[in-house]
Amino acid sequence: SLSSQNEEIDLSDLNFFFPDTRVRGWFLLDSYLPTFFLTGAYLLCIWLGNKFMKNRPPFSLRAHLIVYNLGITLLSFYMLVELILATWEGGYNLQCQNLHSAGEADIRVAKVLWWYYFSKVIEFMDTIFFVLRKKSSQITFLHVYHHATMFNIWWCVLNWIPCGQSFFGPTLNSFIHVLMYSYYGLSVIPSMRKYLWWKKYLTQAQLIQFLLTIVHTLSAAVKPCGFPFGCLMFQSSYMATLVVLFINFYIKTYRKAPSRTAGKESSATTEIKNGFHKDYFAAANGFLNEKKAQ
Repeated sequence: SLSSQNEEIDLSDLNFFFPDTRVRGWFLLDSYLPTFFLTGAYLLCIWLGNKFMKNRPPFSLRAHLIVYNLGITLLSFYMLVELILATWEGGYNLQCQNLHSAGEADIRVAKVLWWYYFSKVIEFMDTIFFVLRKKSSQITFLHVYHHATMFNIWWCVLNWIPCGQSFFGPTLNSFIHVLMYSYYGLSVIPSMRKYLWWKKYLTQAQLIQFLLTIVHTLSAAVKPCGFPFGCLMFQSSYMATLVVLFINFYIKTYRKAPSRTAGKESSATTEIKNGFHKDYFAAANGFLNEKKAQ
């Protein structure tokens, strides 16, 4: 009945004040301080790193980048497959899934989402590589905002809503990261670049990911199942900020007037390459000028 449904929503929101006991004792989760200090260290490294590199030549880091991108690709593939299997095993409802009805499958999902949370601190290295390679133009507000907020938001997710409806965004994002980081890893190898054809589709895939996540989140608000309503509203709002920032990047990319001279064309090629504005690669550890640098 409608009254019992509303009562379930109220109780779920009340329980939001108490961390989920199923994740007690998991690495980095019992206290917010490690997440807070790691985020502070990340921001400090950007500031100090740029100062340190100011009068020094950029590092190449080709071998490091190959290993790093391969590692993130494999981790993303593991999370994608494990989330699909875990939610299938638990009979997850795509429209709305609560936090407790799937039993052991919920624990399995939570374990994968812990790795998703932990991957966000690993991905701080995207920015560190930018700093060491002196690609400061790619360390934009979008880049730093996305990296810093995701790590902190997912600490909250793991503590209070570590399964259920929370599975959808990481599943999509893991798929996107398989495509992105495999591209970045392969693009470090000069002989592989001519075979990389999917670069121009990553922009559209990112935007579709954000929009699908918003639709999926709001679907649980329209037809609730006991997942905390406040969390749904926060996630929708946060994803909306990414959509706005991403559309801003998209407009800058595709509304540029065509160049009229060879010199201007060369400049535009640096700015827009294979359908990408340089700001896009601020969301990852791209290789916009890699070929030119070599």
